[in-house]
Amino acid sequence: MSEKRKLPDPSIVKEEILAKYPPKIARKRAKSMVVVDQTVDQEIQSNVRTIPGIITQRGCCYAGCKGVVLGPTRDIVNLVHGPIGCSFYAWLTRRNQTDAGEEGPDGENFINYCFSTDMQDENIVFGGEKKLKQAIQEIYEIFKPKAIGVFSTCPVGLIGDDVHAVSREMKEKLGDCNVFGFSCEGYKGVSQSAGHHIANNALFKHVIGNDDTAPKGKYNINLLGEYNIGGDAFELDRIFDLCGINLISTFSGNSTVSGFERSHTADLNLVMCHRSINYVAEMMETKYGIPWFKVNFIGAEATAKSLRRLGEYYGDADLIARIEEVIAAELPGVKAAAKAVLPTTDGKLAMMFVGGSRAHHYQELFAEMGMTTVSAGYEFAHRDDYEGRKVLPSIKVDADSRNIEELKIEPDETRYNPRKTEEELAELEKNGLEFSEYKGMYTEMADQSLIVDDISHWESDKLIEYYKPDIFCAGIKEKYVVQKMGIPLKQLHSYDYGGPYAGFEGAKNFYTDIERMLSTTIWKKLKAPWLSKETDPCICAEFVA
Repeated sequence: MSEKRKLPDPSIVKEEILAKYPPKIARKRAKSMVVVDQTVDQEIQSNVRTIPGIITQRGCCYAGCKGVVLGPTRDIVNLVHGPIGCSFYAWLTRRNQTDAGEEGPDGENFINYCFSTDMQDENIVFGGEKKLKQAIQEIYEIFKPKAIGVFSTCPVGLIGDDVHAVSREMKEKLGDCNVFGFSCEGYKGVSQSAGHHIANNALFKHVIGNDDTAPKGKYNINLLGEYNIGGDAFELDRIFDLCGINLISTFSGNSTVSGFERSHTADLNLVMCHRSINYVAEMMETKYGIPWFKVNFIGAEATAKSLRRLGEYYGDADLIARIEEVIAAELPGVKAAAKAVLPTTDGKLAMMFVGGSRAHHYQELFAEMGMTTVSAGYEFAHRDDYEGRKVLPSIKVDADSRNIEELKIEPDETRYNPRKTEEELAELEKNGLEFSEYKGMYTEMADQSLIVDDISHWESDKLIEYYKPDIFCAGIKEKYVVQKMGIPLKQLHSYDYGGPYAGFEGAKNFYTDIERMLSTTIWKKLKAPWLSKETDPCICAEFVA
C-alpha cells in the first residue's frame, strides 16, 4: 500500500466557506471546523443547535429513539403516538435485519409493521390519550407482544398527552405485556442524539434487569451500539460462535426484549457506537458491576484487535488460543481480498460524514485498501466523540441537554457484583486494556485533515470542489446531490443494499463494493453533452460550464 500522503492545507477552503456566512454565524461555524494538528490539543464545538436556514444531515430526537435504538428489536411493538407521517418516516429506513430463529419463520417479528395512532386534527384539539389506549388494546389483542413501546412525536409534546401515565395504566390492565413510554418529541435536544439518551434511559428503567436467569455460556458478553445494518450482527454472531463466546444481547441489532431483560447477567459490555449507547454501559457498570470497553469490528485488523482484547479480559488460555485460531483462519482471505482491489483503491481519497462512530470506524477499512480519509465528521456527536472522554469534566451542560432526564443510578442491593476486582482491572489496564474509555475520532485523523461537525450542504459542496475525493460517504439525503457532482457516494447509514461490512467477511464485501464504485467512469460523465467542448467544438464558450 502507498505511504501516507501529505494532505493539502484546508485552511484556505475553510476561510472561503466561512466568508459566505454572516459574521456571527461564521464565528460559530468556525468552532465546528478543525484542521487537525496532532501536536496540540484542539477543541471542537459540537452538540449545539443547527443554525436556522442551514441545511444539514441531522435527524430529530424521535428518529434517534425509535428509529435507531428501538427500531432493530424484533419482538417489541413500537407504537408511534402522533400523525402517520412520523411513523412512516421511521419505518424500515435503516435496513435493520433480524432473524426470528427458533420462534419460527414468521415468529415474533414486528419490524415489518408500521404502528401509529394516526392522530387527526380533532385529537390535537381534544387530546389523543383515549385513542392511544385504544391502539394499545388492539395491538395486544391482535399480536400478544411481550412489550409495547409508545413514542411521543412533536404534536404530542405540544398538547401534553401523558404517554407514561397511559402506559402504566395499560401495563397494569394487560398484565403480561410490558408497556412503557418515551418522551422523545422530535424538537427535544439538538439532534437525534437526545433520542438515543432517552431510549437508553427507558430501556434501563423498564426492561434491563427484569430476568435474572443465569447464562449458560462460559464467556458471556453484551455488544452495545451495533444495529445489524445489512446483516453486520449476523457476521459478528458467526465470529463469536467460532470463538466460543456467548452473546447474551446486542443493543440493538437482531435483538429481543428477553435479551435486554437478561443483559445484566453478562461478564462484560463491548461498546461499538459510543454516542448512541454509552449511557447504558455506564449505568450497567454502576448498578450491576459490569465493566465496559470500546471496540471496533469494522475492518479486519480492528476486528482481530478487538477479539484479542476480549481474550485479554478473560485471561483464559483456551479462549485466547481459540481466538488466535479464528484470526489465523480468517485473516489470509481478507488480506488476499484487499490485495486484489489495491490496484484500483491505493492512493485514493475518501470523505466521511456519518452518524454514530461510523465516520471513525470506517477509516480502518479504507486504510486497509490504501485509501486516505481527508475529511470527516459526525451528525450528532458530542465533544467526547471527537476528543475522547477525557474532556467530559469540562463539557458544560446546556439548556437543551437539561431537557433530558438524568437517571440517578445506585449499586443494586442484591445484584451488584463487580466482575473484576479493582486490582484485576488495574493490572489489565497496566497491560494496555482501557476500561470506560474512548479516545475519540480526532486522535486517529492525519495532520492537515479536516474535521467538520454537523456539516452543511454548502460546506459539503466546497470541500468536494477542494479535495476532489474519489468517494464520499454519507446518507440518503446527500447521496444524489453528491453524485451529480461526479463523485460516487456510499451510504454508510443503510449500506445502499450492500453489506454486511463488519467483521472479516464484511471487510471483504466492503473492498469489493468500493472497488466497483471506484472503477466505474459513469460519475465523470454526468455533464450534459451540449455543455461539453469535446462534443461540439463550435459551441460558444459562454455556454460552457
